[in-house]
Amino acid sequence: MIEFKKIPDDHPALSHSPMVRGLVKTCDYIAEHGGIGLTPSKAFNRKFVEWAAGEFDWPGYTEADLYAINKVLNEIDFPPLKLLHGLMNLMKLGRHYKGQFRLTRSGQALVGHPGQIFGTVVPFFVFRVNHASLSRFEDEPILGNWDIFLNVLNVETEDGARGADLRRVFYGEPGSGYDKMMGRLYAEVLRPLCWAGLLKKEESATRYRTEEALFLKTPLWKVALALDIDGGHCHG
Repeated sequence: MIEFKKIPDDHPALSHSPMVRGLVKTCDYIAEHGGIGLTPSKAFNRKFVEWAAGEFDWPGYTEADLYAINKVLNEIDFPPLKLLHGLMNLMKLGRHYKGQFRLTRSGQALVGHPGQIFGTVVPFFVFRVNHASLSRFEDEPILGNWDIFLNVLNVETEDGARGADLRRVFYGEPGSGYDKMMGRLYAEVLRPLCWAGLLKKEESATRYRTEEALFLKTPLWKVALALDIDGGHCHG
């Protein structure tokens, strides 16, 4: 299994990770305010969701993006925030206590340590979360494994690759009509890597067509990953 390298807290490449940025800001908020208020259904309250929308600056889910389709913001309207809430619960970095979300001792140990946040949360998110369950596809996870995905992407995205080209590399030419495999490749492989900050998605003019989007490695890719084929332009 591919492992992530340890990254110092002050490494500038960490700034490319929306997930690290969101977790740093969430942990800082809790440290400052004592906790995050919860709704009766135990979601983050609207006050925090609206604050997070402005602070996280999450690609595809910026404040402007979110308010373009919502008059008010609840946790369910901000999928990356809902994901972070679930991850922190699952990893026991935070817990619900008397109407608030508070950091556990493990969560408190991460405050002020973005490198540790990356090393703790990102490998768990990429390798252990069932990304199919986060998409509209109810199938088994996509065919392939992370060793293959990461080593092939390491070569293919060196100078940027369109979604459609990556789909062909992994699964061959699509048939006619809606390409379910493209949607699954994005939801289960490409989007998690973008949210982790290892890849960057540059939107095409037709924003919602993943086939036309360009995927590029961020500086965090080389800092975080040691792979079999390091940037060489050959398949192995």
